[in-house]
Amino acid sequence: MEDLQVKLASAVGKVPPQGNPLVSHKFGADPYALVFDGRVYLYTTNDVLEYGEDGSVKDNTYGNINKIGIISSADLVNWTDHGVINVAGSEGAAKWATQSWAPAIAHKVINGQDKFFLYFANNASGIGVLEGDSPIGPWKDPIGKALILRSTPGVEKVTWLFDPAVLVDDDGKAYIYFGGGVPEGKDESPDTARVMQLGDDMISVVGEAQVIPAPFMFEDAGINKYNGTYYFTYCSNFYNGDRPEGSPPAGEIAYMTSDSPMGPWTYRGTILKNPGHFFGVGGNNHHVIFEFKNAWYIAYHAQTLSKAMGVPKGYRSTHLNELKFQDADRSIQEITANYEGAAQVQLFNPYESVEAATIGWNAGIATEASSDGSLTVTDIDSGDWIALSKVDFGSNGASSFAASVSEAAAAAIVELRLDAADGKLIGTLPVRATGDQAAEYQTEVSGAEGVHDLYLVFKGQPDSKLFKLHSWQFGQ
Repeated sequence: MEDLQVKLASAVGKVPPQGNPLVSHKFGADPYALVFDGRVYLYTTNDVLEYGEDGSVKDNTYGNINKIGIISSADLVNWTDHGVINVAGSEGAAKWATQSWAPAIAHKVINGQDKFFLYFANNASGIGVLEGDSPIGPWKDPIGKALILRSTPGVEKVTWLFDPAVLVDDDGKAYIYFGGGVPEGKDESPDTARVMQLGDDMISVVGEAQVIPAPFMFEDAGINKYNGTYYFTYCSNFYNGDRPEGSPPAGEIAYMTSDSPMGPWTYRGTILKNPGHFFGVGGNNHHVIFEFKNAWYIAYHAQTLSKAMGVPKGYRSTHLNELKFQDADRSIQEITANYEGAAQVQLFNPYESVEAATIGWNAGIATEASSDGSLTVTDIDSGDWIALSKVDFGSNGASSFAASVSEAAAAAIVELRLDAADGKLIGTLPVRATGDQAAEYQTEVSGAEGVHDLYLVFKGQPDSKLFKLHSWQFGQ
């Protein structure tokens, strides 16, 4: 089988050596970031292809989205898929809600325990909150109802009650930012952005929501604190009439600054043009700004994967680029969105157990949750592959490779190659037919020293799914 002549699958969307979009085996919109324990976790609106009666992909209606996706990374290029959170609906933690859009996440130590609070939009009619003990859950609904509704003080005139962002300030007080929409005739001053203090428990609100006078506000609240200055960021609306000089152009990420989390706010300008400017396919603009390992980044979405798939119909993917503050005048440098993405911030360690759904690039595969909650790589056909970026085998190199697989219907192999799917072969892992059982396999490896991209190339019987991959690890 090692001499099997197999046509290799091609990467679609995220193509080596590019970093954007972050993953290409699934979509993810409206990103929000949490940095915890050396990793950045990104939470996204779980865009999934919708199909018409004729089987063709139709425009994303967003009406069926009741899950939130999670991916995480320690290096910003290789991302681990943690699957989805069942948020809304009969199978969700918040059974009162019908949708889950545009999440926000916050971490706070309460009574000596790490607690994580996931805020989400129930379409545009309210904001809910889930609580968990880790960045990936499990999650529960601590209040059994919406956290913020139009009956909440100060919220009555918010057109779109969605798109939360949360800041836990240095003094432990927390604030939630939200809102959007354009009342008739109020394009220049919609006054639909809000800020409100959260209770110490993070699952209640305090006092009355305050208006943030964001010019040409549309949606997508963002909040950051840098060097004592508060930065409120948002997406401008698509009004096509004349705009006063100094106003944000349509569909761009704009920002305001303040010396207080509740304002007053000063409009400063825009930092990210609409995705259409960079990628040739537009749509709404949604972002999050975060600090990770002493640098700042902006995550945003664009329809690059769906465009590459030939279905740019509202299905978004998350991208990442570095962001820079200007200390002299408290401004933010304009971002150039691209396919290159952010630089890898640390080398990848192959000598720890790696969840199979940890992916730099891929061709052909999918992921699904296993019974233990981790994700397996599935939908593997002969010629499919996974690649990891800048894997550090060290000066002594690797001597062995082991993997856990299940549901192997027939014998197959995993080729271990360096720097390309048809690159230098350092080992071949044989997989025997296992039926539904999980099994561990091991093989010897030689010629893997130093830093290389690593390709796991799957080969076996054509026209059949080979197996499911659970985890893998190299040995020295």
